[in-house]
Amino acid sequence: MTDKPDKMNDCARSRSIADCGLRIADFRPGWLALLLVAALLAGPAWADEASPELAKYDARIDKSIDRALAYLARNQLKDGSFACPMKGNTGVASLCLMAFLAKGHTPGCGPYGEAINRGVDFVLASQKDNGLLVGATVSHGPMYSHLISSLMLSEVSGMVDSARQKRIDRALAKALRLTLAAQQLRKSPVHQGGWRYQHTSGDSDMSVTGWALMGLRSSRNNGASVPKQAIDAAVKFVMNCRCADGGFGYTGPNDPALARTGTALLSLELCGRHGLLGQKASLSAGDWILKNLPARFGGTNFYYGIYYCSQGMFQLGGNYWHRWAAVMYEMMLKSQKPDGSWPAGVSAETSAGPCYATAMGVLAMSVSYRQLPIYQR
Repeated sequence: MTDKPDKMNDCARSRSIADCGLRIADFRPGWLALLLVAALLAGPAWADEASPELAKYDARIDKSIDRALAYLARNQLKDGSFACPMKGNTGVASLCLMAFLAKGHTPGCGPYGEAINRGVDFVLASQKDNGLLVGATVSHGPMYSHLISSLMLSEVSGMVDSARQKRIDRALAKALRLTLAAQQLRKSPVHQGGWRYQHTSGDSDMSVTGWALMGLRSSRNNGASVPKQAIDAAVKFVMNCRCADGGFGYTGPNDPALARTGTALLSLELCGRHGLLGQKASLSAGDWILKNLPARFGGTNFYYGIYYCSQGMFQLGGNYWHRWAAVMYEMMLKSQKPDGSWPAGVSAETSAGPCYATAMGVLAMSVSYRQLPIYQR
């Protein structure tokens, strides 16, 4: 997909902001800035670098994502969660909600406005007294659900009505305190600065740390006070996992893999360690991904890998993004099922089900829309 200016969302197409029950005062400064940028970019010109090689996918991707979102809407349950083998999982619900947001759909407006509101309410109602955002069932550990849900609430902040905004503000403050406290636990030097499955874990891994860094970056964009030392400590852990060949491992500098390297790449980019500003680690991670492009659809951690690699390679841009995107688009478009979903993953992703797979597919293919602030270059 070519790098387009932000598309007008359904709410904007059908009604004004005031008609949706929102006032300009309800939008945070970051969102006001994004709205102004979107207005300035409006028009026929592409943003950033045009890609004739990827332009041929535009129409197909639009249709594919619309079919996928229709599938997710059909599989939302009455309580606002989404059909999942892990019933009531806030992480899967939050990924589904971000899929709607990534296409420009907004809470309370358009065909999916109420679905988004119900989903947000479900996640908010699931928060525990200690700030943990988890539902009835979790997979590897509650920090996955907590961190993904924190990211979603931070991304949707500023789009909702004033009553929900107050609930989100309270929930995010509690969630952020728990996230930071989990990082500050005393760990061995190689694990210090990262996160793991439990908020009480004494070790760290690349996977959970990636979600934490995305959430912290989003919270900081949203005006939250995120200590610089927390970011620096997390980056140090990520770099502790860097392998000699430029890839990244799971808990240390060994056994590099696509999903782990994509996670590390995005983490470094979001933390200001931009490859194009001279950070060798980011560029070498991008090079590693290009040397290890997926040969087929599916496999262990497949959806996780395409999600993080798509975001990370888009941040690098240029040939990194174009080469990755062409491979990813082809695989995803050919593998989508007639009902709009993608098949459930294998291994650790099996228990998350097809709604998870479909949400991750949408989030990977919609990076160029840049509707979510976390996707901004």
